[in-house]
Amino acid sequence: MSNSPTKAHELHPSLQCILCIAAHPDDHEFGIAGTVAKWSREGRKVVFCLVTSGSAGTNEHTLTNDGLVPIRERESWAAAKVLGVQDIVFLRYQDGVVEPTLGLRRDLTRVIRQFKPDVVVCGDPTVRWYGHGYLNHPDHRAVGSAALDAIFPSAETRYIFPELLAEGLEPHKVKEVFITFGNQGDTWIDIVDTLDLKCAALKEHRSQLGDGEWIDKEMREWAHGDAKETGIEYSESFRRMVFWDEKAAQQLDQKTGEAVDVPPVAQEHEKMEASV
Repeated sequence: MSNSPTKAHELHPSLQCILCIAAHPDDHEFGIAGTVAKWSREGRKVVFCLVTSGSAGTNEHTLTNDGLVPIRERESWAAAKVLGVQDIVFLRYQDGVVEPTLGLRRDLTRVIRQFKPDVVVCGDPTVRWYGHGYLNHPDHRAVGSAALDAIFPSAETRYIFPELLAEGLEPHKVKEVFITFGNQGDTWIDIVDTLDLKCAALKEHRSQLGDGEWIDKEMREWAHGDAKETGIEYSESFRRMVFWDEKAAQQLDQKTGEAVDVPPVAQEHEKMEASV
């Protein structure tokens, strides 16, 4: 890595709607809550989509799966309120046994077409473990895989899941994807001003984290470690993928002083299809 500090990434002003997809109710709070709070403060619309409601998040004999679902969904709403999240979609898949099926891809495609996000945030489906002490949850990998497949090609292709057209859901092309919980981060978001909100949101998940006395210390260490060698005090990192002409938009911004919406640029696969 270069010795020069890494500049914190700022989302383009025209990217106003963000959809964050995860497997479990507390996944966003652990991974991206500081970024979510920052984007919400900037006036952007942030929506959470939770594939499960965390029904397997207990080994207590006295609490059934069905009994845990309303608790975890209430905790999710409380955490979302802290972060400024405007809506949550609960798909209510069974916790612990999620697979990247066509049904899940269809459901995520539906959500993308409903909310028409400029940006989608999801997990990295390629990571099986972190270091020597943590195996990535299979639900995380399954949801990350289905989410990426929903973004492309499903959400933007008219005749994939044509039944969604009957629901009035036209194709939608996502402009940027932020992949979290990966090992190949190339984009860092400065969360120094929102780290306290991240910790507060995590503390709402009392059924999983108890009184949360450890959260402030642990999250500060985590965010500081994530920012190591970047010149940022606290950050959350992502692998960022771009499917629109952001540079052209920035040039127009400089001329007009206004945020602009630039049509998506043709991708390599589109060029190949056109040449056939």
